[in-house]
Amino acid sequence: MDRREQGAGGLPGIGELAARHGVKWSEHGPGVLPAWIADMDFPVARPIRDALAAAVERSDLGYPPGQDHAAVREAFSDRARQRYGLDIPPDRVVLTTDVLQGLYQSVLTLTAPGDGVLVQTPIYPPFLAAVAETGRRLVEHPLVPGTGPGGGYGIDMEGLEAVCRTDHPRALLLCNPHNPTGRSFTEPELVALAELACRHDLVVVADEIHADVVLEGPGHRSIGGLDPEVGERTVTLNSTSKAFSIAGAACAVAAFGSARLADRFASVPDHARGAVSGLGLLATLAAWRDGDPWLVATLERLRVNRDVVVTAVADRMPGVVGTVQQATYLAWLDCRAAGLGDDPAAFFLERAGVALSPGPSFGVPGRGFARLNFATTPEVLAGILDRMAEALAARSPG
Repeated sequence: MDRREQGAGGLPGIGELAARHGVKWSEHGPGVLPAWIADMDFPVARPIRDALAAAVERSDLGYPPGQDHAAVREAFSDRARQRYGLDIPPDRVVLTTDVLQGLYQSVLTLTAPGDGVLVQTPIYPPFLAAVAETGRRLVEHPLVPGTGPGGGYGIDMEGLEAVCRTDHPRALLLCNPHNPTGRSFTEPELVALAELACRHDLVVVADEIHADVVLEGPGHRSIGGLDPEVGERTVTLNSTSKAFSIAGAACAVAAFGSARLADRFASVPDHARGAVSGLGLLATLAAWRDGDPWLVATLERLRVNRDVVVTAVADRMPGVVGTVQQATYLAWLDCRAAGLGDDPAAFFLERAGVALSPGPSFGVPGRGFARLNFATTPEVLAGILDRMAEALAARSPG
């Protein structure tokens, strides 16, 4: 096993990263260090690279066979049962090009125009867009900072109950592990959400794309696997794109806890949803079948990076507050006390040459915040944090 097989070992230098074609490194041009979109900068797992290289070497880029689709459905079914406590047969797993397609199609087919859709903010921006662009009604309920484990974000269940009684949503869009706050919701929290969903007859659409990127605690637990009642009303969305950093492979799954939900989802014909690429199928299979040794080592690197960010924010960035991420590789930074306005990412891009994700795009509770992707090399991460600290220190008073 070579060094590149050791998770984030054999890391690329800044020059190699800057030459990449992907949007993370190309969007902002030379001189800017990117810490925004959720791609990792580590070498892709060897089993994935080998599977893709072998297909290209064979010139095997034609239409993928049906058995590859079936193999991915089976691989997810096995993984969900073993790792997430979610028991869904392969025939209720549907392939989509990405998790967002599954999210949008779930909203379109499992709710009606004008229906309320419950979203807990701050939230990954496409959640808000999926509600607005499909003509549904946003029912927003914020998570509460400082009330969760370790001072992280918590769920105000009493407030959530009140919102359900007054606004009568028809669906709950759940992001767990949560983007951008980095929460991995505990089983008691998920049980409370499940009971609420059953009381108010909500469909649960659970985006679990970061399920394999849990840095602390017992690991990911799927809400759809808690009990049959909530399972029957839950759609679980997942992909290898975040944990294995292969978003360009464009392959994801939507797993249904009941045939009823699966049938409603299928009201949009297959060909209207597009198709998963043959290379995406091969990459996904290689990740779920053979990629876990790489993943274990990469999670160790992410824990180190997370701790570096936490220390740098606390020691070198006055007015900026972070929390210890339980999951994901995305740090949610509260910059309100630093006086950087509603969009601190704009300040850091202009003054530090660091590209962060703008907090306001995550909803109203994101004003004054920014999201930092720490899934990069020690060299790049040090440069990002140094530039941010220096920009804060160099500000003119007022």
